[in-house]
Amino acid sequence: MISYRPFWNTLKEKGVSTYALILKYNISSATIDRMRRGGGISTTKINDLCKILHCRVEDIIEYKED
Repeated sequence: MISYRPFWNTLKEKGVSTYALILKYNISSATIDRMRRGGGISTTKINDLCKILHCRVEDIIEYKED
């Protein structure tokens, strides 16, 4: 199972809000909502988030066995 827990921690560490992601960086609110609910997002979005936050993939997602 993919978890976005690292993403929320990275946002906090970088001082970036979901509001800023939506308004300043054009990340859709639907993408943020899918992440909150543990749904899937594209690798393109993961790439975009890594560029915005200047981080690695591991800072956005992690794999956890069910």
